[in-house]
Amino acid sequence: MIDFLQAIASGIAVGSSYALMGLAMVIIYKTSEVVNFAQGEMALISCFLTYMVLEFYGFSFVAAFAGAVAFAAFLGGFLEFAVLRRAKEPNVLGMIIITIGLEMILLGVVSWKFGADPKTMPFPISPYDSVAIGEVFVSSLEVLTFVVALTVMAVLFLFLRYSKLGVAMKATQQNSMAARLMGIRTNRILMITWGISSVVGCLAGLLISPITMQPYMMWDPMLKGFAAAVMGGMTSLPGSVFGAYIIGVIENLFGSYISIEFKSVVAFAIIVVVLCIKPSGLFARHYVKKV
Repeated sequence: MIDFLQAIASGIAVGSSYALMGLAMVIIYKTSEVVNFAQGEMALISCFLTYMVLEFYGFSFVAAFAGAVAFAAFLGGFLEFAVLRRAKEPNVLGMIIITIGLEMILLGVVSWKFGADPKTMPFPISPYDSVAIGEVFVSSLEVLTFVVALTVMAVLFLFLRYSKLGVAMKATQQNSMAARLMGIRTNRILMITWGISSVVGCLAGLLISPITMQPYMMWDPMLKGFAAAVMGGMTSLPGSVFGAYIIGVIENLFGSYISIEFKSVVAFAIIVVVLCIKPSGLFARHYVKKV
């Protein structure tokens, strides 16, 4: 029983990082209906810049963290403005291919500048400090990741539901032409959306980096975050978080009791099952566009 509860706790902990990546991808999809496969590498380059200013320039972690968040916001907005907006007669497939190209470019830049050797992020909380919850042990970093994931979800939910900018983002996703006719600057909304999404991804990367830090460290969280977003519904923030925790728990139980080698396959097997039963995802609500 203790082993089962420990596996559940570990699954929830790892699901928190998937949740943050899922949230980041849903934010962009809700506005532009584009799946951003560069999400992980956008977080990656922010994390390595944080490592650089901490390790080589002696910045405090607070200053480096604030700088990483600011850089992530700038990077997201810049990529939307300088790359995606310049696409001629774009369609959804073309935009996805562009994001894959951006992913390869950002990965190449990080690999060229920092090399392939693993690094150690000087994080103020050690991933090896454990906290006992009854007879179950979780690390302090896992607790922090869980709290950050739920906080980000709550803030984004309130922002999208009650702020003027959030309503403008939803209007842009539902019908960009009608939004422009209503006076919404859709290009600016898209740029802001990419900036917000990049910040959320950066938070996920910074919380993952004390455990592993190398050029491919964001591939698994990004793919699992995408899996969670698809499972919960690509337009549902709570759905992506719920999907992330389900995937984290199930794959951890699978790895503990069945086979660690096929642990990563579980997330995508879950997607196949869910999409066969409910193609729009568990929590998605689709809007009908009228012409």
